[in-house]
Amino acid sequence: MEIVFSNTIITIIAFVLLYLALNKWAFGPLFGVMEKRRQLILEQMNTADSSRKQAEASMAEQKAALEQARKEAHQILEQARVTSSKQAEDIVESAKSEANRLKGDALKDIESEKNKAIAALRSEVGGISVQIASKIIEKQVDEKSQEQLVDKYLKEVGSK
Repeated sequence: MEIVFSNTIITIIAFVLLYLALNKWAFGPLFGVMEKRRQLILEQMNTADSSRKQAEASMAEQKAALEQARKEAHQILEQARVTSSKQAEDIVESAKSEANRLKGDALKDIESEKNKAIAALRSEVGGISVQIASKIIEKQVDEKSQEQLVDKYLKEVGSK
């Protein structure tokens, strides 16, 4: 096998020309498209990373808001319990004071009616005593008949 230098030089020149032509019309646009694709992928990765960070921040905010809502709900429930307990105590206290007031009014009414009854009884006893005295004076009876007469009128008073 013989090496022909002229064929080798022509092959090298053809290879260089082919390389330059491919570089200008094929590799240039191909590398441009690949560079654009690389830039697009980097942008998408950066966008995805920032979206992930925003999602994490949003998730943290939502968790904080949810925890705050739970705390507020617990406080509202606790406040409702305290308020209802206080209202129940107030109602019971009000009922007790109303019952005591009614009891006091009833006792006053009873005392008033009792005093009226005693006054009426006294006036009636006074009237009966006067009647007894007038009858005794009219009859001028002895001591035994006088006792019977007093007993009779006391029985009449007792039956009224």
